[in-house]
Amino acid sequence: MNLAQTPLALAVATTSTTCPYCGVGCGVTASLKEDGRIGVQGDVQHPANFGRLCVKGSALAETVDLDGRLLHPQVRDAQGALQQVSWDQALDQVASKFSAVIAEHGPDAVALYVSGQLLTEDYYIANKLMKGYIGSANIDTNSRLCMSSAVAGHKRAFGEDLVPVCYEDLELADLIVLVGSNAAWCHPILFQRIAKLKETRPALRLIVIDPRRTATCELADLHLPVKAGTDVWLFNGLMSYLAHRGLRDNAFIAAHTNGFDEALAVADAECADPATVARICKVDLQDLLDFYEAFAETEKVVTGFSMGVNQSSVGTDKVNSIINCHLATGRIGKPGMGPFSITGQPNAMGGREVGGLANMLAAHMDLDQPLHREIVQGFWQSPCIADKPGLKAVDMFRAIEEGRIKAVWIMATNPLVSLPDADLVQRALQKCELVVSSDVITQTDTNALAHVLLPALAWGEKDGTVTNSERRISRQRAFLTAPGEARGDWQIICEVAQRMGFAGFDFDGPHAIFDEHARLSAHRNGEADTGGARRVFNLSGLTGMDKAAYDALAPIQWPVQRLSDGSISGTARVLEDHRFTHADGRARFVPTAPRTPGHAVCEDYPLILNTGRVRDHWHTMTRTGKSATLASHIPESFIDLHPQDALLYGVREGGLARISSRWGAMVARVQHGGGIPRGSVFVPIHWNGQSASDARVGAVVNPV
Repeated sequence: MNLAQTPLALAVATTSTTCPYCGVGCGVTASLKEDGRIGVQGDVQHPANFGRLCVKGSALAETVDLDGRLLHPQVRDAQGALQQVSWDQALDQVASKFSAVIAEHGPDAVALYVSGQLLTEDYYIANKLMKGYIGSANIDTNSRLCMSSAVAGHKRAFGEDLVPVCYEDLELADLIVLVGSNAAWCHPILFQRIAKLKETRPALRLIVIDPRRTATCELADLHLPVKAGTDVWLFNGLMSYLAHRGLRDNAFIAAHTNGFDEALAVADAECADPATVARICKVDLQDLLDFYEAFAETEKVVTGFSMGVNQSSVGTDKVNSIINCHLATGRIGKPGMGPFSITGQPNAMGGREVGGLANMLAAHMDLDQPLHREIVQGFWQSPCIADKPGLKAVDMFRAIEEGRIKAVWIMATNPLVSLPDADLVQRALQKCELVVSSDVITQTDTNALAHVLLPALAWGEKDGTVTNSERRISRQRAFLTAPGEARGDWQIICEVAQRMGFAGFDFDGPHAIFDEHARLSAHRNGEADTGGARRVFNLSGLTGMDKAAYDALAPIQWPVQRLSDGSISGTARVLEDHRFTHADGRARFVPTAPRTPGHAVCEDYPLILNTGRVRDHWHTMTRTGKSATLASHIPESFIDLHPQDALLYGVREGGLARISSRWGAMVARVQHGGGIPRGSVFVPIHWNGQSASDARVGAVVNPV
């Protein structure tokens, strides 16, 4: 319960921490009351939210009870029943099985599947174990689904996974373009900042590009309801429009970029004519020209993009088509302008910093570069280093089903619900020799198939750092005692690593892990002999912190330097010097030939499925599902479709309907939300086998 409005319950202690939901990374103050209850308020000192909280953040106190909590290690017996065991028994089983599989089948026969719900310190240890000691890169994350397209787009354009802008740039912009982002529901505090700006500065324009008319569109000056998957046509058309009307920044292009002519030629090939683009994108030609003209005439433009861009088989090209337009006009590295990847999860960025994806190394170094592997292995003094990319999320579970991966350890995520082609995940885990799950909840769809359950600490109990969408590192601090036998994820991973015979995992707390992480970020960073090892990501100013300094760490944006007077200084926006991380210091234009994402609609499957969040729930509802306040907004899953499609397929509003694809099916109630075009359906992602009988939309989603 949120007790912010009950002053009679006096606070015994108040802790500043960070919200565990979206990538906005809002500061929270949690107060323990004399009567044992908890009060949650926004932290007025935190620069991400200045005291504001969305409805999910405001209801956090309703989600910290112990109902359904996994409090003790459990192991499934021969009859399939879970039995409580000691930590020693559980950890010994995990370590011995992993070691045996590696000895018989090699390091690529095991895998870790982790999560943007982990803290940076947890993520760092998991990546270190897998890549530097086991010697495989088979560690991937649910952030693969939402952020890997942005990561790849940034690396192709900038040479490094860099978000150039900060939240302040939204306030300095004269035009904000939101692409594939229902920020009103998915990043509410950022959206509230935009709404406030619109009140105080009516000249600020907001353009929303989204196939659906969402709550975000209610504030927009222009809504472009593009056909799903046509973003590259749209932004290639914009690049061509800018280039041929004298609106490109030739001096910037010549001094700081490569590849402009090639990228423009690809854009011109299909997208030089706005009328053609409008027809392909299925938008009104005048609306399209209004968008192009607004972008052309406005210097200070921030283009924010989120899951509607990233979660696509052509997501990386979508990202680069957006970045190309900013590079062509020199609108990057300056206040009030730039491409802005709006992160989905609270620590997807922190996971990227430590190399949490299967094709990355820690500290923004690249797995495919021998020099980078040498730097990381030398710093860790590890016995080996992974030398080839591991399996990405969907491929990982495909390999489990095929028997190539014999043991998998899942941490802080529920892939049986959240992954595409979720029925494949179910089949894979049913066949897997060892499924380990570190979780806070006992009964999830995934845990029903686990052989070993390890009780982890939840929000309010765990201690570490997260990094939000604007590169701001904030502390998550514990204000509750650990319940039962629950332990921090970093501690569980370290104990398994030690049982496997590995040194390098003896830490006396998350502060020590963070220090190692910070030191690695600075290690040989920018030295003359490291060639392409220069990285903007650098936490040199945060090295050497003891526990007290770590506990007192205020929110700060990387890169972080230590000044001559001993103070530390963060960086609001990067690339202000227009020096990029590619070896020649230049940005790259990336040719993005437009193509239809995934598999085109066909006679058997004529509808396009879009999925996303609702306002008051989060992921697979293991946290928000506990809150009566949050459940009251939308109590059940739904299928949103156009009334004419409902008539065509013989389903009625309020009735149950089944949607199916070549991968699976689900059932939910039909509604007409008024914002869906013909030929499309929208289904929320949250409902699962614990909260509905047959509403896992992940079973329907194309895994391509």
